[in-house]
Amino acid sequence: EKDRAKARVKKKEDPAAIKEREVPQHPSCLFFQYNTQLGPPYHILIDTNFINFSIKAKLDLVQSMMDCLYAKCIPCITDCVMGEIEKLGQKYRVALRIAKDPRFERLPCMHKGTYADDCLVQRVTQHKCYIVATVDKELKRRIRKIPGVPIMYISRHRYNIERMPDDYGAPRF
Repeated sequence: EKDRAKARVKKKEDPAAIKEREVPQHPSCLFFQYNTQLGPPYHILIDTNFINFSIKAKLDLVQSMMDCLYAKCIPCITDCVMGEIEKLGQKYRVALRIAKDPRFERLPCMHKGTYADDCLVQRVTQHKCYIVATVDKELKRRIRKIPGVPIMYISRHRYNIERMPDDYGAPRF
């Protein structure tokens, strides 16, 4: 019992000692609030609803992206998004045909489950070289919390982009 009582006595902190503290590390690609890894050709992660709303607005995905960004764009579709489109059934067969376009880059997923929003957020957090194309308000809210990731959306029958540096020539609205 005497040994235990001695162990509980705290040592006084030495004011001259070097104090260690943990500072959160930010990615080196971010310069202030802008991402320096972004540049043509742009890799654009596409969400399920973005394809569906593009069909409703009668927009060609690749051509409209190039018109928005004034540069070459490579649309990327993850396995989770592809699975979501396949689950939607016969009604969305046009979206499935567009998603299987050879111009689109397929990104394999290594995780379990097919919830595309979590997959996109996780991929964008790891690699800051993507632009996320979505119309989903909840997904936009989640991506806005990640610094340096621009969001592409549809408004007035055309594509717009938010949080893109002025240097890259994207139009401002």
